[in-house]
Amino acid sequence: MNLAIGSHRPCALIPVYNHEHALPAVVTALLEAGLPCVLVDDASSPACAAVIDQLAVAPDTYLLRLAENQGKGGAVMAGLREAQRLGFSHALQVDADGQHDLHAVQAFLDESRAHPVAIVCGYPQYDASVPKGRLYARYLTHVWVWINSLSLQIRDSMCGFRVYPLAASVALIDSATLGTRMDFDSEILVRLSWRQQPMRWLPTRVHYPADGISHFRLWQDNVLISKMHTRLFFGMLCRAPWLLYRRWR
Repeated sequence: MNLAIGSHRPCALIPVYNHEHALPAVVTALLEAGLPCVLVDDASSPACAAVIDQLAVAPDTYLLRLAENQGKGGAVMAGLREAQRLGFSHALQVDADGQHDLHAVQAFLDESRAHPVAIVCGYPQYDASVPKGRLYARYLTHVWVWINSLSLQIRDSMCGFRVYPLAASVALIDSATLGTRMDFDSEILVRLSWRQQPMRWLPTRVHYPADGISHFRLWQDNVLISKMHTRLFFGMLCRAPWLLYRRWR
């Protein structure tokens, strides 16, 4: 299947930090869908690095190795720049831990191809495996994101399964300082909304494997997310007249 049609040349972007057990199945599924893979090794352990090296020799698989751990957001930003350097126009961000439903890949790519300027975002449909604490905490972030964007446009800012148009996304990360860890996914959407970036939303199933490895640090990452919301709030106040004018004109 040839996914490179016209100027729409997508790849999969997979930030990896010690997910050597789930990663091979994720990469295999994406390659079988005809999607080239850009792997970002975020200073993983030697065992995980060895698995990544084995995967990276396959056709249409590219490896960017970071010498020091940058966090999920830092790895994604490095991967977005690398994907653009490689000549791709769009990047589908996929977690390496197997949470995302890869049966939805084609629907996301079709939506991106139909709306190439838009960022295509997933809003999660959880099964019973979701940790209840994580589920309920998301609603607080939803409220702050709606406040900071002065809009209800962003249906879910924490699901990382999304197709980024690389030109707009790299322009943003090259001109603004964004959070580099679990605060990244929400912050980039708010900042893109400030720039009037079109957004499309598709439902996607999310499953938390029983033996999955989570790198979410309960206290540290919640502090980072709180700081991010505070930073965005003051950024919103500076932009509020324009944001409100844009909505009501």
